[in-house]
This record gives sequence, C-alpha cells and structure tokens, in this order.
Amino acid sequence: MDKNISGRHIAVIDQCILSAVGLGHLFAADPLGQYQLHLFNDFDTFETALSNIPFFSVIYSLSDGREERRNCLVYLRELALTHARIQRIILAANENEARLIGQFSPSRLHGVISKSVSLPELRQQLALLLGETTRVNDSTFNHCNRSQSRMLSPTERAILRYMSSGLSIPEIAARLDRNIKTIRAHKYNAMVKLGVSSDVGLLDAADILGHFPSREPLFTAPVPPLFS
Repeated sequence: MDKNISGRHIAVIDQCILSAVGLGHLFAADPLGQYQLHLFNDFDTFETALSNIPFFSVIYSLSDGREERRNCLVYLRELALTHARIQRIILAANENEARLIGQFSPSRLHGVISKSVSLPELRQQLALLLGETTRVNDSTFNHCNRSQSRMLSPTERAILRYMSSGLSIPEIAARLDRNIKTIRAHKYNAMVKLGVSSDVGLLDAADILGHFPSREPLFTAPVPPLFS
C-alpha cells in the first residue's frame, strides 16, 4: 500500500446519519479502504477539525434539499479560497442535481458524482477522483458542460432571478419591458440549455446561479437578488 495514500485524511460532510453510515461502509472496502475517513454532520464541525487534521479531500454529500445545496456551495467556495489545496467533491442526490452543480458551481470542483449510480460505480468514481491530484473541473466524472454556446444569456439569467422572487411571466415581461411571448421564448431557451423540463428545475438552477457574479442584462430595470 502506498504510504502517501494510506495517510490521506478524507472528510465526509453529510447531515443524514443513515447516508453517512452508508458512506462509511463504502470506504471500509478496497479500493477506498486505504484512506482515513472522518464523518461530520455539518461544515462547522469539519472546520474545527480542519485546524488539527491535514485533510486531503472533503466530500460533501447532499440530500436534494435547496437550503442544504445553497449552503454547500457557499461553504465549498469559502474552502476554495482559504484551503485551495484540499480536494472538493460533491455527492449530488441525483443526475439532474449533479449536472446543474457541475455546470454552474460558483467555485471550481474536483468532481461531482450522482448518488443515484450503483454502489460499485460510485466506489469506482470516488476512487478515481481521490487518486487524481492535479486536475480541477476536468474529471471524466465531473458532470460539467462549460460550452459557451450553452451558457445562459443575461436576459435568461434575469428571468430566472425574477422567477425565484415569485414574479409571474406577465410581471417579468413588464419589468423587462418585453412582450410575454418573448419572455416565454427566453424561458424555454433557458430550460433547453439547462436540461430541465419544469419551473421547479429552473428554480433549482437559480439557487446555484445566485451564488456567483454574472454580467447584468442590458436594460435599465434593476435585477433583484435571488435571496433577500
């Protein structure tokens, strides 16, 4: 066994006790058994341990909650600024969440994996990511598609922000001084780019998009913050 690998400390942050226990069993077998696993139920307890343990990687496990997802993105962005050498991996609740986070995370990640995959595949993907020490946001298993042609336009971003504030399509059209048909067309384009099929999916994307700066749309009406 590689001594450098066996000495690597891995932090897993998971608010769900049963899920955390399951991840503990996952790391008990090879090829993940060579790492020293530490389980935390929130970011604060992880930060306390961070001052005493030289963590190699932190894995944040999500349960498809909007508030939890928002907090995760904020915490990992802060970690990227203060401890850039620590690997940052997110275990998303499903494929859709994994893809959205991979595409629009406000900070660079080493990997985003969906927990909906089979256990053998999850173990294999984690092993490959933990074995990678150089690339960021360039992993085979990072569900990230950063093609510029698929990025949202300023108007599409504005519509998502207004929708997250509870405005209807007619109200958004009035704010942006556009007709309703045009707003619906922009909304449809945003859904196609994000790969979602409902307003709920758009709001999930808005949660993620709200945590990093973007160009403001070219109109005079102010764009409201995503969260007041």
